Amino acid sequence: MASEFHYPPEVFNLLVDTIPLLCRSKQDVVLFLQGAGISQEDLAEVAHIVRANRGAINKFEIVRNVLTKLNARGDSGLRARREIIKRVTEFDNFDTCWDSDRLKAKGLVSELSKTVNVKDSFTRMKQERDAEREQVVARQRKEQAAAAEKRARIDDVSKRLFALFGMDDRPQERGKLLESVLNDLFTAYGITVREDFRRKDPDSAVVLEQIDGVIELNGSIHLVEMKWLKDPVGVAEFGPHLVRVFGRANASGIFISTSGFTEPVIKQCAEFLNQRTTFLCSLQEIVMLLQRQEDLLALLKRKSQAAIVDKNPYLEIIG
Repeated sequence: MASEFHYPPEVFNLLVDTIPLLCRSKQDVVLFLQGAGISQEDLAEVAHIVRANRGAINKFEIVRNVLTKLNARGDSGLRARREIIKRVTEFDNFDTCWDSDRLKAKGLVSELSKTVNVKDSFTRMKQERDAEREQVVARQRKEQAAAAEKRARIDDVSKRLFALFGMDDRPQERGKLLESVLNDLFTAYGITVREDFRRKDPDSAVVLEQIDGVIELNGSIHLVEMKWLKDPVGVAEFGPHLVRVFGRANASGIFISTSGFTEPVIKQCAEFLNQRTTFLCSLQEIVMLLQRQEDLLALLKRKSQAAIVDKNPYLEIIG
């Protein structure tokens, strides 16, 4: 049945027209309704009239009287309403009908079946649309919650980053914290592969090299170096980074500095682009991006594209 709570008018009227034709006598109508599970309370009035004064009511009035009461019952009458629909639409023994009613009864049963099927189809389509809408809403809520959580993580990292500027009296501690803060920032944007780590000699446990972080960008692994220095990064600080990048097949590099880069470093990095993609980034670019609440991943991709396409390893994106 298409409606869970009541018969719509077209179905109600079809039932009133059909059920009397399926039953030869008024008592048969009462038994048909009783067999569908209608309560004695709803049947009591018509059953009494049929017993006491059979001529005072006809079969159509019996069905209309009982179905009107059943239709008003809401959930409590749902099972009986469904059973009546089932019994009528599945009725196939028309030999029990009066000869004069048989063809009309067949036609009404067929019409009721079509009406119920159409209404059920619309109901199913509505349910499917509602389910699809609920899925879209749920997905949007999930995306909104994920975006809010991401924004909260980024805001937290931003506060920690901005706090580093007040640590001029603790430069070594600040330098180490910078690695942690920027790695957490990469993680918030979902691009961290591995945080800072040390590669040791397996025999002596001597640290052979230290890498501040590793991220994936444009499908390529990038080794990340971070420096908080008083002066611009020079060749002495930049050279080991190039060695680490070149020592790994297909690796690229990113060097982040708080104090900029010397011209020799920029030139050396540009020359190195013939072999590996490596670009330079200032901490100021990241700070300004966080203040604008823009996308770090988009900034890094833009800088990488400038290095690859334009042979520009230090495209500064401040605004």
